[in-house]
Amino acid sequence: MIHRPENQPLPILSIQNLSTTIATHHGIVRAVNHISFDLLKGHTLGIVGESGSGKSILSKSILKLLPRKAHVSCKSRIYFDGLELNKMSQKALNTVRGKRIAMIFQDPMSSLNPVMTIGNQIAESLIHHLGMKKNRALNRSVELLTSVGISNPKQRVRHYPHQLSGGMRQRVAIAIALACGPELLIADEPTTALDVTVQAEILDLLARRQAEENMSMILITHDLGVAAGRANDIIVMYAGRIVEQAKAKQLFSAMRMPYTQALMNSIPRLENRPHTRQNFIEGQSPDLTNLPKGCSFAPRCSRVQKRCKRKEPPLSFDSRQDHLFACWYPVGANS
Repeated sequence: MIHRPENQPLPILSIQNLSTTIATHHGIVRAVNHISFDLLKGHTLGIVGESGSGKSILSKSILKLLPRKAHVSCKSRIYFDGLELNKMSQKALNTVRGKRIAMIFQDPMSSLNPVMTIGNQIAESLIHHLGMKKNRALNRSVELLTSVGISNPKQRVRHYPHQLSGGMRQRVAIAIALACGPELLIADEPTTALDVTVQAEILDLLARRQAEENMSMILITHDLGVAAGRANDIIVMYAGRIVEQAKAKQLFSAMRMPYTQALMNSIPRLENRPHTRQNFIEGQSPDLTNLPKGCSFAPRCSRVQKRCKRKEPPLSFDSRQDHLFACWYPVGANS
């Protein structure tokens, strides 16, 4: 359920009761389970969770970029600036994807065409969505490469993806995503496999372009530290569900879900002495085809009690703190 204050402006994106399942040989995977949230114009929403928590499937559900055997529930509603995306035909949706809503995928090497030059890949979007002539589109490609911090852009437009470093390929993916001036950018793990310095440069680049264009953004990451200071609101996902949701400042000052706390404790810290043992969350994420009874996090939780294993906790709303969490024995409460 979305709790929207009366004086809050209408969101540019509103997700209501989104559920996505995937048919596999092992059973039905409940990848996204009754997700609801709003995203305001110009704001950043951080979606955080381990691999397999449903973050990427959630983002692909918004744009109908799912595998063939995936299915979005007919009860789900996805609204973008008044358009109900999940009710649109593929042809109509193609006028929105890439132009008004753009996406940066996890692995730029898999999202970039290995047999097309960088310049042609950027130009392709400009020609298709904005109707530019090819020469103008190629010139604009050089400008876009410059804007994302790639040196020698006139030379790089003639290169192929394999000729670029990981950080440069990610910048190219960002240039393609931003080419048509989207109103919403979905960045799915945009800094995965990049070193810390390049990570910071990529995130700063996205923040700078967002501020210039008043663009809304969904930042998907497994690292709470990446979302810290860059997101207005944060959603924490586990086993396809939202388990905690709050303003970023509120979440970091008073997190309630033990899973969120465990994610936070797993972040490496600069102040740690050399050879300090790194914290990690013990156990494995649950099998989404056969979720345990009760709380899905219970088998890994340090605060688990009998009730946790019997009944799934609802997503409860604390109106005093504008904070949602799904836990019978939240952090900060007497257990």
